[in-house]
Amino acid sequence: MAAATPAVNSLWVFLGALLLALLAAAVLGVVLARRYFRIGAKSGDDFGAAKPRSDNPAAFMTASMQAVIKKLKEQEKELETLHRSERERAQQSERMSEAVTRNMPAGLLLVNSSGLITSANPAAETALGVKSLAYRRHSEVLGAGSRLTELVAGCLEHGRTFRREEVEYITPSHELRQLGVTISPIQNSANEVTGAICLLSDLTELAALQKQIHMKENLAALGELSAGIAHEFKNALATISGYAQMIRSEAQPGTDLHEHGELILRQTRSLTHVVTEFLKFARPLDLADEQVTLRPMIERIMVEIGDLVPGVPFVIVGEFGEVSGDDALLRQALLNLARNAAEASTDNPAGGRVIIRGEIDKSGPLQGQRISVADNGPGIPSESLTKIFMPFYTTKANGTGLGLAVVQKIVVQHGGSIEARNQAAGGAEFIVWLPFVREAVRVIDSAAARI
Repeated sequence: MAAATPAVNSLWVFLGALLLALLAAAVLGVVLARRYFRIGAKSGDDFGAAKPRSDNPAAFMTASMQAVIKKLKEQEKELETLHRSERERAQQSERMSEAVTRNMPAGLLLVNSSGLITSANPAAETALGVKSLAYRRHSEVLGAGSRLTELVAGCLEHGRTFRREEVEYITPSHELRQLGVTISPIQNSANEVTGAICLLSDLTELAALQKQIHMKENLAALGELSAGIAHEFKNALATISGYAQMIRSEAQPGTDLHEHGELILRQTRSLTHVVTEFLKFARPLDLADEQVTLRPMIERIMVEIGDLVPGVPFVIVGEFGEVSGDDALLRQALLNLARNAAEASTDNPAGGRVIIRGEIDKSGPLQGQRISVADNGPGIPSESLTKIFMPFYTTKANGTGLGLAVVQKIVVQHGGSIEARNQAAGGAEFIVWLPFVREAVRVIDSAAARI
């Protein structure tokens, strides 16, 4: 028993020393922790709330955790503010893109890989003459066999890019338009075609202006050519006609010589008529400046054509106003168109008919009068539509080929335009547009002054 006592005493001494060491370590840890947080507060690492200066470790740890939570909440608010700002910037950018697309002058079509139009701006709807293009198949809108549909299909299928293509497009109202087209594919990161971007520009007015410029250049060249040969032709024809009259007067009636003289006279008169018509076409026109009331003029033309081509009824419909120009020349142009229409409609077994329709045009910057002369004849051969106004080109057996050329010159000199087309129901239609107020047209006198 006496031997065991020293061992027990040693154990208690060891446990007491260990407990003191643990207490000393705890006190040292609390002191070091408080000193550390005090140093952090002094250096600016403030958690927002005043630190308790209590010697209670539990209270100190609770306060520290609350400060950390408060700091996290403040950071969360900052993140929300940044997120809201980014979202507003994205919405503003989207609104700006929509405004640019909506107001851009060129038409824009977005077509997905399935061929559906996913987006279209107002300019595209105007150029195509179709409303509500979104989520319609492009082949349905552009026409199944049209050149424009072929270009879009080629871009979607093969990823091809088409730049500055010019295509003809027929609107749902059967209006022919000339469009400038640029089409490029939309590709993803794997270079797969996911859609196509199509830019459209209506070049119809520009194409018409180019045709007028080309026609004026031809007029200038023909004017120079005719000035050199017209007098020679007339002098030669006058000489031939004079000798033919002498032969006819000296020969006995009924003889071959008398008949030959008569034949020569008829041929010289015909050639003189051709030369005269050619000079009318090639020579610059001297236009009178007067107000021309169109409806009474057309009614007089209708009566005159009724005597020349009987049995063909005329119908006048629509609205006609007054234009500034030369009454005699405008009457000549409309008379030629009406006579051609009446003669063409006589070939209809069911009976001919000519419709002259008037319309006041206020769509463009220049207001004017549109006059349509339509017949129910056989129409114009497709290969002749582009040549119908060329000098000396005719589809008639006895035509000179200068009638429509002179009509076009008169209309253009009045600041207007003329086009020919075939109607869907059959027959041809000539459409004349004349401005209400004629602008001065500069006469081209030589090759150096050409447009």
